[in-house]
Amino acid sequence: MANSIYQINKGINKSIEFKGLRAQYIWYFAAGVLVLLILFAAMYMLGVNSILCVLIILLAGTGLVIKVYALSNKYGEHGMMKAIARRSIPHVVKSNSRKVFIKKEEKDGKETTRNNA
Repeated sequence: MANSIYQINKGINKSIEFKGLRAQYIWYFAAGVLVLLILFAAMYMLGVNSILCVLIILLAGTGLVIKVYALSNKYGEHGMMKAIARRSIPHVVKSNSRKVFIKKEEKDGKETTRNNA
């Protein structure tokens, strides 16, 4: 058998992963870093002491990293979307009247229910 000079990409249809973060959590992390960058610039322009700015951003950045990795480990690739969807489904559907389920038909100017016709 001849060895091929081309490598086969075996990562097809796998989600992207960066340093243990998967799928949408990479985007959450990037958005958080961007917000921290803007926050640092705003504090610096307002005249806050630079060391204080750096300390605040370091603490917030540490919290961001911990939170994003915790979400990634807890929910996995699609788990958070499933959890949000599960919360939006009502637990119970209540109806105090059957009028919603009975279809009315008009015959000769009179309203009658389907069962009476």
